[in-house]
Amino acid sequence: MTTARRTPSGAEGAPDGRTSSATLRRARSAPYFFLVPAALLFALFFALPIGYAVWLSLHKVHVSGLGLGSGAREEVWAGLENYTDTLTDSEMVGGALRVLGYGCVVVPVMLGLALLFALMLDSDKVRFTPFTRLAIFLPYAIPGVVAALLWGFLYLPDVSPFSYVLEKLGLPQPDLLDGGPLYLALSNIAVWGGTGFNMIVIYTALQAIPVEVYEAARLDGATPLQIALRIKIPMVAPSLVLTFFFSIIATLQVFNEPTTLRPLTNSVSTTWSPLMKVYQDAFGNGDIYRAAAEATIIALVTLVLSFGFLRAANRRTKQEAAR
Repeated sequence: MTTARRTPSGAEGAPDGRTSSATLRRARSAPYFFLVPAALLFALFFALPIGYAVWLSLHKVHVSGLGLGSGAREEVWAGLENYTDTLTDSEMVGGALRVLGYGCVVVPVMLGLALLFALMLDSDKVRFTPFTRLAIFLPYAIPGVVAALLWGFLYLPDVSPFSYVLEKLGLPQPDLLDGGPLYLALSNIAVWGGTGFNMIVIYTALQAIPVEVYEAARLDGATPLQIALRIKIPMVAPSLVLTFFFSIIATLQVFNEPTTLRPLTNSVSTTWSPLMKVYQDAFGNGDIYRAAAEATIIALVTLVLSFGFLRAANRRTKQEAAR
Protein backbone atom coordinates (compact mmCIF):
# COMPACT_ATOMS: atom_id res chain seq x y z
CA MET A 1 0.00 0.00 0.00
CA THR A 2 1.38 3.43 -0.98
CA THR A 3 1.16 6.34 1.47
CA ALA A 4 1.51 10.02 0.70
CA ARG A 5 4.71 11.64 1.92
CA ARG A 6 4.38 14.31 4.60
CA THR A 7 6.28 17.56 4.38
CA PRO A 8 8.02 19.13 7.43
CA SER A 9 5.06 21.48 7.85
CA GLY A 10 2.67 18.58 8.28
CA ALA A 11 0.94 18.94 4.89
CA GLU A 12 0.73 16.00 2.57
CA GLY A 13 3.10 16.19 -0.35
CA ALA A 14 2.53 15.13 -3.92
CA PRO A 15 2.86 11.42 -4.72
CA ASP A 16 6.15 12.10 -6.51
CA GLY A 17 7.69 13.63 -3.33
CA ARG A 18 7.55 17.27 -4.42
CA THR A 19 6.17 19.88 -2.03
CA SER A 20 2.81 21.28 -3.05
CA SER A 21 2.59 24.88 -4.30
CA ALA A 22 0.33 25.86 -1.39
CA THR A 23 2.93 24.69 1.11
CA LEU A 24 5.64 26.62 -0.71
CA ARG A 25 3.54 29.78 -0.64
CA ARG A 26 2.96 29.40 3.09
CA ALA A 27 6.66 28.84 3.70
CA ARG A 28 7.61 31.92 1.68
CA SER A 29 5.05 34.14 3.39
CA ALA A 30 5.94 33.03 6.94
CA PRO A 31 8.76 35.59 7.42
CA TYR A 32 6.42 38.44 6.55
CA PHE A 33 4.05 37.47 9.35
CA PHE A 34 6.95 37.75 11.82
CA LEU A 35 7.76 41.20 10.43
CA VAL A 36 4.22 42.54 10.90
CA PRO A 37 4.61 43.54 14.61
CA ALA A 38 7.88 45.37 13.94
CA ALA A 39 6.40 47.06 10.88
CA LEU A 40 3.35 48.22 12.85
CA LEU A 41 5.51 49.63 15.66
CA PHE A 42 7.72 51.39 13.10
CA ALA A 43 4.71 52.91 11.36
CA LEU A 44 2.89 53.99 14.54
CA PHE A 45 5.80 55.37 16.56
CA PHE A 46 8.29 56.46 13.89
CA ALA A 47 6.90 56.97 10.40
CA LEU A 48 3.54 58.43 11.46
CA PRO A 49 5.00 61.04 13.90
CA ILE A 50 7.54 62.10 11.27
CA GLY A 51 4.84 62.47 8.64
CA TYR A 52 2.66 64.46 11.04
CA ALA A 53 5.59 66.75 11.91
CA VAL A 54 6.24 67.42 8.22
CA TRP A 55 2.54 68.13 7.70
CA LEU A 56 2.53 70.59 10.61
CA SER A 57 5.65 72.32 9.28
CA LEU A 58 3.78 73.19 6.08
CA HIS A 59 0.99 75.00 7.94
CA LYS A 60 0.60 77.98 10.25
CA VAL A 61 -2.08 79.72 12.28
CA HIS A 62 -3.79 82.72 10.75
CA VAL A 63 -5.31 85.10 13.29
CA SER A 64 -8.16 87.28 12.06
CA GLY A 65 -9.45 90.39 13.80
CA LEU A 66 -8.32 90.77 17.39
CA GLY A 67 -7.89 87.03 17.88
CA LEU A 68 -10.90 86.81 20.19
CA GLY A 69 -13.89 84.55 19.93
CA SER A 70 -14.45 81.33 18.03
CA GLY A 71 -13.07 81.12 14.52
CA ALA A 72 -10.47 83.85 15.09
CA ARG A 73 -7.59 81.38 14.80
CA GLU A 74 -7.48 79.33 11.62
CA GLU A 75 -4.93 76.82 10.39
CA VAL A 76 -3.85 77.67 6.85
CA TRP A 77 -1.34 76.40 4.32
CA ALA A 78 2.07 78.05 4.72
CA GLY A 79 4.19 76.13 2.24
CA LEU A 80 7.90 76.66 2.90
CA GLU A 81 7.41 79.83 4.94
CA ASN A 82 8.28 78.15 8.23
CA TYR A 83 11.44 76.68 6.72
CA THR A 84 12.49 80.05 5.31
CA ASP A 85 11.95 81.74 8.66
CA THR A 86 13.93 79.03 10.42
CA LEU A 87 16.93 79.25 8.09
CA THR A 88 17.05 83.02 8.47
CA ASP A 89 16.50 83.02 12.24
CA SER A 90 19.55 84.43 14.02
CA GLU A 91 18.80 82.44 17.19
CA MET A 92 18.75 79.16 15.27
CA VAL A 93 21.96 80.03 13.42
CA GLY A 94 23.62 81.07 16.69
CA GLY A 95 22.56 77.82 18.34
CA ALA A 96 23.99 75.82 15.44
CA LEU A 97 27.32 77.64 15.74
CA ARG A 98 27.44 77.00 19.48
CA VAL A 99 26.77 73.30 18.94
CA LEU A 100 29.49 73.24 16.28
CA GLY A 101 32.02 74.62 18.75
CA TYR A 102 30.77 72.22 21.40
CA GLY A 103 31.20 69.28 19.02
CA CYS A 104 34.72 70.32 18.04
CA VAL A 105 35.68 69.88 21.70
CA VAL A 106 33.59 66.83 22.64
CA VAL A 107 34.06 64.45 19.71
CA PRO A 108 37.88 64.36 19.39
CA VAL A 109 38.48 64.37 23.16
CA MET A 110 35.89 61.69 23.88
CA LEU A 111 36.98 59.35 21.07
CA GLY A 112 40.65 59.94 21.85
CA LEU A 113 40.17 58.96 25.49
CA ALA A 114 37.99 55.99 24.51
CA LEU A 115 40.69 54.69 22.15
CA LEU A 116 43.42 55.27 24.73
CA PHE A 117 41.52 53.44 27.48
CA ALA A 118 40.65 50.56 25.14
CA LEU A 119 44.30 50.12 24.14
CA MET A 120 45.38 50.24 27.76
CA LEU A 121 42.82 47.62 28.83
CA ASP A 122 43.84 45.40 25.93
CA SER A 123 47.44 45.37 27.13
CA ASP A 124 48.74 42.29 28.93
CA LYS A 125 50.45 44.41 31.57
CA VAL A 126 47.24 45.97 32.92
CA ARG A 127 45.83 44.42 36.09
CA PHE A 128 42.29 44.53 37.50
CA THR A 129 40.93 44.84 33.96
CA PRO A 130 37.28 43.97 34.83
CA PHE A 131 37.15 46.55 37.62
CA THR A 132 38.84 49.24 35.50
CA ARG A 133 36.54 48.53 32.57
CA LEU A 134 33.48 48.83 34.82
CA ALA A 135 34.77 52.02 36.43
CA ILE A 136 35.25 53.68 33.04
CA PHE A 137 31.87 52.50 31.73
CA LEU A 138 29.88 53.34 34.89
CA PRO A 139 29.35 57.08 34.13
CA TYR A 140 27.50 56.10 30.95
CA ALA A 141 24.91 54.29 33.09
CA ILE A 142 24.07 57.52 34.94
CA PRO A 143 21.18 59.43 33.32
CA GLY A 144 22.20 62.61 31.54
CA VAL A 145 20.06 64.87 33.73
CA VAL A 146 21.55 63.42 36.91
CA ALA A 147 25.07 63.80 35.54
CA ALA A 148 24.41 67.42 34.55
CA LEU A 149 23.05 68.22 38.01
CA LEU A 150 26.02 66.52 39.65
CA TRP A 151 28.57 68.46 37.65
CA GLY A 152 26.52 71.64 37.83
CA PHE A 153 26.79 71.77 41.62
CA LEU A 154 30.47 70.87 41.39
CA TYR A 155 30.92 73.91 39.12
CA LEU A 156 29.12 76.38 41.42
CA PRO A 157 31.71 78.28 43.49
CA ASP A 158 29.48 78.43 46.58
CA VAL A 159 29.00 74.67 46.94
CA SER A 160 31.89 73.16 44.97
CA PRO A 161 34.59 71.34 46.97
CA PHE A 162 37.07 72.31 44.25
CA SER A 163 36.43 75.99 44.92
CA TYR A 164 36.95 75.40 48.64
CA VAL A 165 40.32 73.75 48.00
CA LEU A 166 41.38 76.54 45.62
CA GLU A 167 40.36 79.14 48.19
CA LYS A 168 42.44 77.47 50.90
CA LEU A 169 45.41 77.34 48.54
CA GLY A 170 45.00 81.02 47.71
CA LEU A 171 44.31 80.32 44.04
CA PRO A 172 41.68 82.08 41.91
CA GLN A 173 38.29 80.39 41.65
CA PRO A 174 37.12 80.36 38.02
CA ASP A 175 33.42 80.45 37.24
CA LEU A 176 33.04 77.57 34.80
CA LEU A 177 29.39 78.38 34.12
CA ASP A 178 30.06 81.84 32.73
CA GLY A 179 31.37 82.92 29.34
CA GLY A 180 33.96 80.88 27.47
CA PRO A 181 34.52 78.23 30.19
CA LEU A 182 30.88 77.20 29.74
CA TYR A 183 31.83 75.25 26.61
CA LEU A 184 34.45 73.36 28.58
CA ALA A 185 31.98 72.69 31.40
CA LEU A 186 29.35 71.27 29.04
CA SER A 187 31.96 69.32 27.08
CA ASN A 188 33.31 67.78 30.27
CA ILE A 189 29.86 66.40 31.15
CA ALA A 190 29.49 64.82 27.70
CA VAL A 191 33.02 63.39 27.69
CA TRP A 192 32.63 62.00 31.22
CA GLY A 193 29.38 60.27 30.30
CA GLY A 194 30.12 59.05 26.78
CA THR A 195 33.73 57.87 26.92
CA GLY A 196 32.85 54.58 28.61
CA PHE A 197 30.36 53.51 25.94
CA ASN A 198 32.76 54.25 23.08
CA MET A 199 35.57 52.53 24.97
CA ILE A 200 33.51 49.33 25.27
CA VAL A 201 32.80 49.34 21.51
CA ILE A 202 36.48 49.76 20.63
CA TYR A 203 37.65 47.31 23.31
CA THR A 204 35.25 44.64 21.99
CA ALA A 205 36.73 45.07 18.52
CA LEU A 206 40.24 44.72 19.94
CA GLN A 207 39.29 41.47 21.68
CA ALA A 208 38.17 40.05 18.33
CA ILE A 209 41.63 40.40 16.76
CA PRO A 210 43.32 36.97 16.51
CA VAL A 211 46.21 36.43 18.90
CA GLU A 212 48.28 35.03 16.04
CA VAL A 213 48.50 38.51 14.55
CA TYR A 214 50.21 39.84 17.67
CA GLU A 215 52.53 36.84 17.88
CA ALA A 216 53.64 37.33 14.27
CA ALA A 217 54.30 41.02 14.93
CA ARG A 218 56.38 40.23 18.01
CA LEU A 219 58.42 37.70 16.06
CA ASP A 220 59.16 40.44 13.54
CA GLY A 221 60.49 42.61 16.36
CA ALA A 222 57.54 45.00 16.74
CA THR A 223 57.30 46.89 20.02
CA PRO A 224 53.99 47.25 21.94
CA LEU A 225 53.70 50.84 20.68
CA GLN A 226 54.22 49.75 17.08
CA ILE A 227 51.66 46.98 17.49
CA ALA A 228 49.14 49.50 18.81
CA LEU A 229 49.76 52.06 16.07
CA ARG A 230 50.21 49.76 13.07
CA ILE A 231 48.00 46.78 13.90
CA LYS A 232 45.39 47.50 16.55
CA ILE A 233 44.22 50.94 15.46
CA PRO A 234 43.93 50.07 11.73
CA MET A 235 42.05 46.85 12.53
CA VAL A 236 39.50 48.63 14.76
CA ALA A 237 38.93 51.40 12.23
CA PRO A 238 35.30 50.25 11.56
CA SER A 239 34.57 50.60 15.28
CA LEU A 240 36.11 54.06 15.29
CA VAL A 241 33.87 55.02 12.39
CA LEU A 242 30.83 53.68 14.26
CA THR A 243 31.64 55.58 17.45
CA PHE A 244 32.31 58.75 15.46
CA PHE A 245 28.93 58.32 13.77
CA PHE A 246 27.15 57.98 17.11
CA SER A 247 29.06 60.94 18.55
CA ILE A 248 28.00 63.23 15.70
CA ILE A 249 24.34 62.35 16.21
CA ALA A 250 24.58 62.88 19.97
CA THR A 251 26.34 66.23 19.50
CA LEU A 252 23.73 67.57 17.10
CA GLN A 253 20.99 66.57 19.54
CA VAL A 254 22.50 68.06 22.70
CA PHE A 255 19.68 69.15 24.99
CA ASN A 256 19.85 67.68 28.51
CA GLU A 257 23.10 69.27 29.67
CA PRO A 258 22.44 72.94 28.78
CA THR A 259 18.78 72.69 29.80
CA THR A 260 19.69 71.27 33.20
CA LEU A 261 22.43 73.85 33.81
CA ARG A 262 20.30 76.81 32.68
CA PRO A 263 18.82 77.52 36.17
CA LEU A 264 22.35 77.66 37.58
CA THR A 265 23.72 80.33 35.25
CA ASN A 266 22.63 83.25 33.09
CA SER A 267 25.00 82.24 30.28
CA VAL A 268 22.69 79.52 28.95
CA SER A 269 19.70 80.95 27.14
CA THR A 270 16.50 79.12 26.28
CA THR A 271 17.74 78.84 22.68
CA TRP A 272 21.35 77.83 23.40
CA SER A 273 21.14 74.76 21.14
CA PRO A 274 18.87 74.04 18.15
CA LEU A 275 16.83 71.49 20.09
CA MET A 276 16.34 73.98 22.91
CA LYS A 277 15.07 76.44 20.29
CA VAL A 278 12.57 73.82 19.08
CA TYR A 279 11.39 73.21 22.65
CA GLN A 280 11.05 76.93 23.35
CA ASP A 281 9.01 77.58 20.19
CA ALA A 282 6.77 74.57 20.74
CA PHE A 283 6.03 74.90 24.47
CA GLY A 284 7.21 78.39 25.36
CA ASN A 285 5.92 80.42 22.43
CA GLY A 286 3.14 77.99 21.48
CA ASP A 287 4.13 77.89 17.80
CA ILE A 288 4.05 74.15 17.13
CA TYR A 289 4.19 74.72 13.35
CA ARG A 290 7.46 76.64 13.48
CA ALA A 291 8.89 74.06 15.89
CA ALA A 292 7.94 71.24 13.51
CA ALA A 293 9.84 72.95 10.68
CA GLU A 294 12.88 73.44 12.90
CA ALA A 295 12.81 69.79 14.01
CA THR A 296 12.53 68.64 10.39
CA ILE A 297 15.54 70.71 9.38
CA ILE A 298 17.60 69.33 12.29
CA ALA A 299 16.63 65.77 11.30
CA LEU A 300 17.59 66.38 7.66
CA VAL A 301 20.95 67.91 8.61
CA THR A 302 21.69 64.98 10.91
CA LEU A 303 20.72 62.52 8.17
CA VAL A 304 22.82 64.21 5.51
CA LEU A 305 25.90 64.54 7.71
CA SER A 306 25.64 60.97 8.98
CA PHE A 307 25.18 59.32 5.61
CA GLY A 308 27.76 61.60 4.04
CA PHE A 309 30.34 60.60 6.60
CA LEU A 310 29.48 56.90 6.31
CA ARG A 311 29.72 57.04 2.53
CA ALA A 312 33.11 58.76 2.68
CA ALA A 313 34.35 56.22 5.24
CA ASN A 314 33.15 53.28 3.13
CA ARG A 315 34.80 54.72 0.03
CA ARG A 316 38.08 55.10 1.87
CA THR A 317 37.82 51.56 3.22
CA LYS A 318 37.28 50.16 -0.27
CA GLN A 319 40.26 52.11 -1.60
CA GLU A 320 42.51 50.76 1.14
CA ALA A 321 41.26 47.24 0.54
CA ALA A 322 41.98 47.58 -3.17
CA ARG A 323 45.58 48.43 -2.41
